[in-house]
Amino acid sequence: MRIARVVSVGLAVLFLAVGAAGQVASPPGTGHPKVNCDSQVRSTYLLGPDDELEISGPELDELASKPVRIDGEGDIQVPLVGRVHVAGLTVQQCEQELNKRLSSYIRHPQVAINVKELRSQPVSILGAVNTPGVHQVQGHKRLLEMLSLAGGIRPDAGYSIRITRQLEWGCIPLPSATLDASGRFSVAQVNLRRIMEAKNPEENIQIFPHDVISVPKAEMVYVIGDVKRAGGFVLGEHQSISVLQALSLAEGLSGTADARHTKILRLKPEADQRIEIAVDVKRILTGKTGDVPLQGDDILFIPGNTGKKVALRAIEAAIQTGTGVVIWRGR
Repeated sequence: MRIARVVSVGLAVLFLAVGAAGQVASPPGTGHPKVNCDSQVRSTYLLGPDDELEISGPELDELASKPVRIDGEGDIQVPLVGRVHVAGLTVQQCEQELNKRLSSYIRHPQVAINVKELRSQPVSILGAVNTPGVHQVQGHKRLLEMLSLAGGIRPDAGYSIRITRQLEWGCIPLPSATLDASGRFSVAQVNLRRIMEAKNPEENIQIFPHDVISVPKAEMVYVIGDVKRAGGFVLGEHQSISVLQALSLAEGLSGTADARHTKILRLKPEADQRIEIAVDVKRILTGKTGDVPLQGDDILFIPGNTGKKVALRAIEAAIQTGTGVVIWRGR
């Protein structure tokens, strides 16, 4: 009985060792390293003028009750040591510098620094916004506030926003967040319509320094010519559209429309030219032929039967530059 117990204990230890080895060992070069997105972020943010710090330590009671702001020259005032230049240092480097200075007066100083407010944080906002570029942000800002600082979204903006964040600031706190191919950035998609309509306010996340916010242009179709409401129509997410649906969005044909000689102007793949596709809208309306699907960036041109010719090249140029083209967004 005693021998059996010893054997069973030995086997259990052996299985535990094998299991632990299996958990530790992993084939090199397979996949990205796992990142604990819930762990506290160890920031590598470089301190700069107007940043606000909370400095604490056993011998720094004078600073415990009030934050310290970095002045325009990048310095802070610290008891015992006076002015200390901290601009360009990380939080950890700043702690080390203060401990070094204080060690002349205090045995084994233990300074702790917390960044209470980031006053300067460059954020890149690209794509379909009114003022794209790098925006220097003061304080804590959320996604919608950043889009507002960029002048708001353009009418031709899509419904999905892409956010890219350096992993030193932690993973983006959204279920859709993934790592990019390099494993150095967290990437997530945010539904613009849901956060603007307050249907999913948790997606209105806080933005951190060096985040990149990309607002892609939406898929659109254009209806030009003898219709009641000409312009560009923004397609919703994963939405397709046909000729009749596009005409419905344009509120139908006008009384002088030549429905028989409608044309679809479609971009050639990987070319800066359009091909003309003839469509008989009258036969579609009467059910004599099937509806025709449209693709993103298609132009549906409805000519008039008054003998007045419209230059298709001029129409295409106007759409490409946005001149005189009204853009309609669906609900």
